[in-house]
Amino acid sequence: TMNSDVDGDMENQVELEEKTRLINQVLELQNTLEDLSARVDAVKEENLKLKSENQVLGQYIENLMSASSVFQTTDSKSKRK
Repeated sequence: TMNSDVDGDMENQVELEEKTRLINQVLELQNTLEDLSARVDAVKEENLKLKSENQVLGQYIENLMSASSVFQTTDSKSKRK
């Protein structure tokens, strides 16, 4: 029975190492997922900021164009076509 005990211990050791390795892998993946989620949130936030800045710029350009006679004359020309 000495031999089977040693074999059993070895098997337990290997099983324990495998479990530990898998647990570490899962924890690493969870951390990666958290990091990616945080990055996605940051990009979404940045995207919203840029969208609203873009709207402000668009409005500003429209105001400039409507205030400028140059653009109004080209507008009326293109409408006549």
